[in-house]
Amino acid sequence: MLCRLCGTDRLLSVLDLGATPPCERFLTADELDQPEPTYPLHLRLCENCLLLQIPALITPEETFTEYAYFSSYSQSWVEHARQFAGRAIERLGLGRNSLVVEVASNDGYLLGHVVDAGVPCLGVEPSVNVGAAAAARGVPTVTAFLNERTATDIVAEHGPADLVVANNVYAHIPDLLGFTRALRILLGDDGWLSIEVHHALNLVEFAQFDTIYHEHFQYYTVASAAHALATAGLTVVDVETIETHGGSIRLWARPEGAAGQPTRRVAAVLAAEEHAGLHDVTGYVALARRVERVRHELLRFLLDARAQGQRVVGYGAPGKGNTLLNYCGIRPDLIEYTVDRNPYKHGKFTPGTRIPIHPVERIDKDRPDMIVVLPWNLETEITDQLAYTAEWGARLVYPLPNLHIVEPTRGIAP
Repeated sequence: MLCRLCGTDRLLSVLDLGATPPCERFLTADELDQPEPTYPLHLRLCENCLLLQIPALITPEETFTEYAYFSSYSQSWVEHARQFAGRAIERLGLGRNSLVVEVASNDGYLLGHVVDAGVPCLGVEPSVNVGAAAAARGVPTVTAFLNERTATDIVAEHGPADLVVANNVYAHIPDLLGFTRALRILLGDDGWLSIEVHHALNLVEFAQFDTIYHEHFQYYTVASAAHALATAGLTVVDVETIETHGGSIRLWARPEGAAGQPTRRVAAVLAAEEHAGLHDVTGYVALARRVERVRHELLRFLLDARAQGQRVVGYGAPGKGNTLLNYCGIRPDLIEYTVDRNPYKHGKFTPGTRIPIHPVERIDKDRPDMIVVLPWNLETEITDQLAYTAEWGARLVYPLPNLHIVEPTRGIAP
C-alpha cells in the first residue's frame, strides 16, 4: 500500500478493526445462507504527509451504483442543507446568472433549496436510484461519477461553476488526486469550492471509530485536506467547524489566483490540530486504546442488560452503525433487531452481524426496555422522535462519544 496523496510507503498502523463486510451491503433473507465477503478495515497514517487512510479494497462503483442511503430521511440533515444553501447564496451573491454544481448530490436534499431560491444548479450523482429521486423533485441531475472527463463535459455544456459543493464525498474517493483535479476543472477561475468532511481531530480525540468504513478511504485534518487541494491549485481560504457527523469541518477553497489571505479561523483550527499532536505521529498513537475502551464498555452494558432480562433493540441502520456492530461483535442475542425510517432497508439484515431491520413502528408495537441509537450523532433529532417511548419507560442508549442513557422527557443519566 502506498499513500494515495504523496505516494510514499511510510504508512504507520493506527487502528486495526479486523475484517468486515462493506457497511452498506445489506442482506436479503435469501442471502443469509450464502458466504459474505469481508475486507480488512485497517487505518494507517502516512508519516510523510499525515493523511489518515485505509486501503482501497472496494471500488466506488461497487458501493454507489445502487445506494441505500437517502439524505432526506434525516430531518436535521435537510435543515442543515437548507441553512448552508441560504448562507452560501447570500455570502457569494449568487443569482439567476450563477451556477451551483454539487458533487454526490444524493436525492436533491441540498440542491432542492438552491432550486427554490431561483439559482441554476446541477447535481452530479453516481447512484441511479438516488439520482432518480432527485430528478423527480425537480433537481437537474447527471448520473455519473465525477472524474476529469465528466468534469470537462459538464463545463463544456453548462459552463464553469460559481460554487462547487462537495459535502461528505471527499473521503469517498480512492483516486484523490484525479478527483481533486476534477473539482478544479468544474470551478470558474474566480469561483468557490465548499467541502464538508468529518474532522480527524474528533475521530482521534473521541475515538469515533464508527466513521471508519470501506467507502471512506481517507480522513482529514485541515492540514492534510489543504495539502490535497493544493495539488490541483486550490487554496483553503476559510474553515468552519460544524456539528454534523460528530464534528466536521467545512472547508472553503478557491483557485490560487483568486484566493487571497486565509481567514483567522484557518489558523485557529490548524493550531488546535497541532496542539492535539495531529501534525506529527504522536497524536495518533493512543487511538487504538481509546477504541478498545469504547467496545468493552458497550459490551459490558449489553451483557448486563441481557443478564437482567431487558429487551434491547436498535434504532437506525447507518453505515457507521455497521462498523460498530461488527467491531464489537454485537448480534441479535444482544440487539434483537433495529428499525430504520428508510423503506429501502426494511426486511433486510445488517451486513456481518445479520440483525433484522424493521420499520420504526415496530418499536411502538414491542415496547422494548432499551433502544440503542446507532446514528448517535443525531442525538437531539432522534431523542425528539422517540419521545413517545417515555409512555412505557424506555431508555435510549447512545454508545458514543461516551456511553450514556437518555430517559425521554427526564433528562440524561450517567
